[in-house]
Amino acid sequence: MGETMREKKDISYTIRRSADFPVIMIGEGILVGAVAGGIVLLYRICLNYAGTWMRQILEMCKGDPLRSALWIGALLLMAVVTGLLVRWEPMISGSGIPQLKGEMEGKLEQRWYRILPAKFLGGFLCLLGGLSLGREGPSIQLGAMTGQGISRVLNRGKTEEKYIMTCGASAGLAAAFHAPLAGMMFSLEEIHKGFSVTILVSVMTASVTADYISSCIIGLDPVFQFRLEHVLPQNYYWLLIVLGIFLGVMGVLYNKGMLKAQELYKKWKWLDETKRLIIAFMAAGIMAVVMPSVLGSGGDLIVSLTEGEMILSAVLLTFVAKFLFSAVSFGSGAPGGIFFPLLILGALLGGAFSMVCVELIGIDPVYINNFVLLAMAGYFTAIVRAPITGIILLFEMSGSVSQMLSLAIVSVAAYITATLLKSEPIYDSLLGRLLEGKEKKNGGGAPGRQKMLSEFVIMSGSVLEGRMVMNIHWPGNCLLVAVERGGKELIPRGKTRLEAGDRLTVLTDERDAGYVHDKLENLCYTSI
Repeated sequence: MGETMREKKDISYTIRRSADFPVIMIGEGILVGAVAGGIVLLYRICLNYAGTWMRQILEMCKGDPLRSALWIGALLLMAVVTGLLVRWEPMISGSGIPQLKGEMEGKLEQRWYRILPAKFLGGFLCLLGGLSLGREGPSIQLGAMTGQGISRVLNRGKTEEKYIMTCGASAGLAAAFHAPLAGMMFSLEEIHKGFSVTILVSVMTASVTADYISSCIIGLDPVFQFRLEHVLPQNYYWLLIVLGIFLGVMGVLYNKGMLKAQELYKKWKWLDETKRLIIAFMAAGIMAVVMPSVLGSGGDLIVSLTEGEMILSAVLLTFVAKFLFSAVSFGSGAPGGIFFPLLILGALLGGAFSMVCVELIGIDPVYINNFVLLAMAGYFTAIVRAPITGIILLFEMSGSVSQMLSLAIVSVAAYITATLLKSEPIYDSLLGRLLEGKEKKNGGGAPGRQKMLSEFVIMSGSVLEGRMVMNIHWPGNCLLVAVERGGKELIPRGKTRLEAGDRLTVLTDERDAGYVHDKLENLCYTSI
């Protein structure tokens, strides 16, 4: 009886508090944006030092066998330490975005107090060693875990915690790339998978706050500072469709390559976390001698490409080396992202495509940089399948708003091509592999019994459109508590007929959130 009364109180409290979410979340968005932005800014600064120190060390090692041997020993030590961190907290492996998606869907659980220090140190060591990884995935995970920590300290419920974590993820990307709009869109498009006034305003607040803090410390300069002297003429727009198709195909190959690299590492059973990382760090040591330009995230390659220092053969060779080295680095499970390296690969593809066009079609070489920028957005879209984020991210990172139409054309063409080739978005594929053989909840002990509110929008043509509530086979252990239509909230009854565009608010136990999420997504978004 006492348990039933507590459960009823939990339900009523959750529903009542949700009514005040818009106001509450603005304040919490500012708090999370400030704290998460500060942590990710510190992480970004440390990674900048890691890249600088790596280049200085490699310069010192040139022509000196003893120093080179010492650096190989240092790489081995960094691999062992990183391996111990991954073994201690497996959730820091990879970019961190699949883990966050899994938690948002109720299928995984992360521990913020372990992930924050382990991811921070692990990411730093990987970039110091020169692995081909990025800062964006770790920054998003660090931001989200900061949000989770704030939620736990403030004793917020699971529903509110998901909002706070989304704010943290947005703040992380904003601080990492000086891209507040992209941070907001990525969190909504890829992490939260939904739009509402509450989440939109709170995420925007967190993202802007984090970006303001970052800008005060490191300035307002965009990440990519190459110039676009001219807008691409419309008589060249047919090339954008060709470029988009090309990037769509190459994006599918990228996804298959990264997943295949993971498979090869796991196929060899004798390879544990540390041994996999030793392979990746030793590969970095080899690349330091063979082709040092592909080490790290690869920002210097953009400078060389856009300043006309690379010829076509060099661009193609660099692409192949960077692609293979990225697969070795990411497949090992090292704590680092694929975001920035894939943008570099996209830039190289754009450079190669435009150089071929200069030779075969006779386009003016002044437009090469335009194609470099456009290819980054298209390649990102083909791989991640988040076109809006890709367009906004590249215009914020470049500081150029003159290419929006071109960015949209390339991104849509790449998106359609990758979709037609039946390629699953990379983070969905990685999440699926992460969940293989795992319990529904992982890394945080027994599943909790808190109540959670989730929102789903009925899409046109779905199985729910036009049906009455009483005639729908709802998943077990969930309660439909509200239907929002045209900005007005309806109390659902058995004879309430659902329409396309209705926003459903569903209450469920935390332990059933993953199951309910999958079932309702299927009901709301499919016609079968």
